[in-house]
Amino acid sequence: MIRLPRKMRHSISAVWLLAVVGTPAGAAPIDPPDARVLLSTAASGVQIYSCEYDATHTLGWVFRSPRATLFDTAGIPVIEHSAGPSWEARDGSRIVGHVLAQTPSETPNGVPQLLLGTRSTGVKGLLSEVRYVQRTMTAGGAAPTAPCTVEHATGSSPYIATYTFFK
Repeated sequence: MIRLPRKMRHSISAVWLLAVVGTPAGAAPIDPPDARVLLSTAASGVQIYSCEYDATHTLGWVFRSPRATLFDTAGIPVIEHSAGPSWEARDGSRIVGHVLAQTPSETPNGVPQLLLGTRSTGVKGLLSEVRYVQRTMTAGGAAPTAPCTVEHATGSSPYIATYTFFK
C-alpha cells in the first residue's frame, strides 16, 4: 500500500468531506443523464500551462494538460489522469473524454467543474464501461500567478478534485 504524505492526506480528506456533506446552497451540480455511479475518487495533481502568444501578440498562460493521481476511499492510487483528457486504471483499462458541460468552481482559483463524455481506448477492465466522468469539488489549478515572460515556458498549479465515474 502506498502511503500519502500527511499534507496530501489532509487535502484529500477535505475533498471527501465536501463530497459527503454536499455542495453549498446555490451550487449547480453537473449530473450525467441516466447513469449509475461506478466509482468516486479523490484526485491530487497539477494543471500544466505554457506561456504562449495570443492573437494580439501578448504572452499569457494557456492550459495544456492535467496530471493527477486518483485515490479510492482508502487512499490507494487507482487511476492516473493525463492529457487527452484521459484516465488509465491500474488494470490497463483507459478512457478518453470530451467536455459536455462545465460550471465555475466553488472555490477561488479553482478549475471549473466538468461533465465529460467518454469512450474506452484500453483493455477491458475497471474503466471500460464508463460513459461519463464528473469533476467536482475543485480547489486550485488555475493558471500560475507568476508572470508569463518567456514563450513556451511551462508552469503548473496544484489542484484537488473529486472525479466520479458513471456507467
